[in-house]
Amino acid sequence: MTPAQALPAVLDKIDADLHQSLERLFDFLRIQSISTDPAYKDQCRSAAEYVANDLSMMGFNAAIRPTSGHPIVVGKGGSQGKTPRVLFYGHYDVQPVDPLDLWEAPPFAPRISMLPDGRKIIVARGACDDKGQLMTFVEACRAFKAITGQLPLPITMVIEGEEECGSKHLFDFVKENADEFKLDLALVCDTSMWDPTTPMVTTSLRGLVYEEVRLTCADRDLHSGLFGGAVQNPLRVLARILAAMHDEDGRVTIPGFYGGVSELPPQIKADFKGLDLTPENFLADVGLKVPAGEKDRMLIEQIATRPTAEINGVIGGYTGEGAKTVIPAQAMAKVSFRLVGGQDPQKIRTAFHDFVRVRLPADGRVEFQSFASAPATELPFDSPVLAKARAALAAEWGKKALAIGEGGSIPIVGDFKRVLGMDTIMVGFALDDDRVHAPNEKFDLTSFHKGTRSWARILAALSA
Repeated sequence: MTPAQALPAVLDKIDADLHQSLERLFDFLRIQSISTDPAYKDQCRSAAEYVANDLSMMGFNAAIRPTSGHPIVVGKGGSQGKTPRVLFYGHYDVQPVDPLDLWEAPPFAPRISMLPDGRKIIVARGACDDKGQLMTFVEACRAFKAITGQLPLPITMVIEGEEECGSKHLFDFVKENADEFKLDLALVCDTSMWDPTTPMVTTSLRGLVYEEVRLTCADRDLHSGLFGGAVQNPLRVLARILAAMHDEDGRVTIPGFYGGVSELPPQIKADFKGLDLTPENFLADVGLKVPAGEKDRMLIEQIATRPTAEINGVIGGYTGEGAKTVIPAQAMAKVSFRLVGGQDPQKIRTAFHDFVRVRLPADGRVEFQSFASAPATELPFDSPVLAKARAALAAEWGKKALAIGEGGSIPIVGDFKRVLGMDTIMVGFALDDDRVHAPNEKFDLTSFHKGTRSWARILAALSA
């Protein structure tokens, strides 16, 4: 019996075992695996042991691999020789719970509650990010094992314990074990749906370049009455340079900035136009109403599929109470660039440095400090595995599955491509109101249930 032939029985098994699935998730959620706080080191170890034991009971060859921080769980199952061989990534650690007094119930006492609109929800720290999402995939695998006695594909799971504090040891772990994890396809369940009834495959994540620029003019702060009008003010110089990074239409003016940026396929653009995403319903929650990005681009493009240049902070001069008539010697700014497509982080960094230097006055000197640098990750829109995933999601949710990029970054996905040579299918079931990283984090019961069914459909589709 093929996985596709077994799928109806697998879906029935998921439905019948929903209560038991929730009990397993609740046991997992009770573990206080806060990775950022050393006081919870033992709890993080307990969470790793929980995952490893659960996978072992399903027939996975599971091991807890040590790192210099929290351990990583690696589980391997399925008949080798079949293809595609997939690598599933998730994390067992969670965010701190502060402020505790804003929780309606203890954060590690999971419960089922109901929203005013009638939706049933799972409430606990980690309910959505990422324990609930992780368990949708695990439960789909469990249902296949129960019905067919085997997994539909060779599956390797890598479940880390430091995602919420920067995945500090995961990157070296993947590189050091590249031969072991270099499979055919990566799967990630740490993303979202478009809305409560519309599934989505995240097809791209923006890259990042982060720079600090420090501009110096005089050798000390100067009295503005004595020197004003005669000396360069670095704040004025820096402000002029930063303002020149965008034109009146919102485009970035740094030469070569758009190199590697491609246009969306017509069908994807048509899907975007059909979305009910307007400045009114997106910006109103933050007290705004007029988008400031490229004027010839849809709002969804501005936030998901186009590159950006943002000024994250400007510091200089006197900022204390009262007045001090001073011309500062230095001014500093922090600037970040979100990258898409084939933009090269190093070329963007060099272009920004050149952009600043060419605008310096004769008496100006500049220093740069470079921080984050990561390219964008992108799944081709014509990818066969993307088509299979979208079809599987549409079959479960009864609606066309969208293919949309997200504006943020999941750095390890970039390493899956650069180090392991694998594309990544990112399918998640989080919603905008899940209060991730905030008090009263929740995960819709429907997201958990239909998310599990969705993964069963995706695994069956990929095995065909």
